[in-house]
Amino acid sequence: MEKEGVYFHNVSELVHKPYQSGLHLQRFPQHVRNGLSEKGRTKAIQSNGCELRFVTESKHVRVTVGSNDSNGRVVVCRGDFFHSQHFLQAGTVTTLHLEEPERFTEVSSERLNQSGFSSNVWRLHFDRFGAVFYDVDAFGCEVRAPRPDEVPKLTMLAYGSSISQSAGSTHHFNGYLQQTARRLGVDVLNLALSGSCYCEDVVADHLAEREDWDFLFLELGVNMRAVVSPEEFKRRVSYMLDRVIKSHPDKPVFVTTIYPNRATYFLDAGHLLHVQEGIFNEVLLRYCESNKHPQLHLLDGASVMRDLSSLTSDLIHPSDYGHMLMSEHLAKLLRPMIEPLRTSSHSSAVS
Repeated sequence: MEKEGVYFHNVSELVHKPYQSGLHLQRFPQHVRNGLSEKGRTKAIQSNGCELRFVTESKHVRVTVGSNDSNGRVVVCRGDFFHSQHFLQAGTVTTLHLEEPERFTEVSSERLNQSGFSSNVWRLHFDRFGAVFYDVDAFGCEVRAPRPDEVPKLTMLAYGSSISQSAGSTHHFNGYLQQTARRLGVDVLNLALSGSCYCEDVVADHLAEREDWDFLFLELGVNMRAVVSPEEFKRRVSYMLDRVIKSHPDKPVFVTTIYPNRATYFLDAGHLLHVQEGIFNEVLLRYCESNKHPQLHLLDGASVMRDLSSLTSDLIHPSDYGHMLMSEHLAKLLRPMIEPLRTSSHSSAVS
């Protein structure tokens, strides 16, 4: 989404609320948010994975943003280069004064632009809070959205649990999906919902109706182990996968089984979470085996999350170290299927 020279990445709606100034960044359209569970609605309004992207020749730029609900942080990059980190206080409008990296002029642009993003692109990454945008002031210089050749050609759309929403990392910027995208040189649209990845039909329809992605990554099951029956889990994931595959038969779809966690290794083998986890993984396996769609790929979660000590002490969410390891393993698994897409005539890159 583009507005006044700024590209709002991973943003489906910019919402102006009565009696409040600024534009609230929403990852999901309102009808999708309203169709989620009660918990899902509170997670859907979190702006993690949303970015402000723009290019300007001004050496100084002021970006005014805020957090609607909780204290949070903004990570600023120029291209793929970390620039600075800023703290936002809930309910307070904050202006960030950003300066062009003076050392960039000492290095050739070919060296600076070897990754997916042009080093000319300002990128502001938001964490898990409700981000609000107010203004970009480039002191009279033009502000424009990045061109297609200044961003990655390919885009991964992702949906999953709090793990995919980067829980356990010190910032969403460090999450395994964000790092996987970085390793692959692709963009990512992250629609993960902490504790509420329930595969509702409205989400399935939304994923299927979107046209802004080149491949889809789904992390399913862990949030539903104690919420739905195996029969209902099968119905929901079957509907989601059927919808996506029918709408995008030529696009790769990756599904992972549940990442190993404390329930995987419970001493009580009869515990509901342990039992349901095994059943749900089998449901995913059987769906993929029975459909045999050439673009549907099942990944073993244990091949992505291999080291239990890479989790935090809650034994479910990866630490920064865990997210890093997971991204390394996942990127290796995805790369053979992703590389052929680079030569495809289709691209979801922003225009």
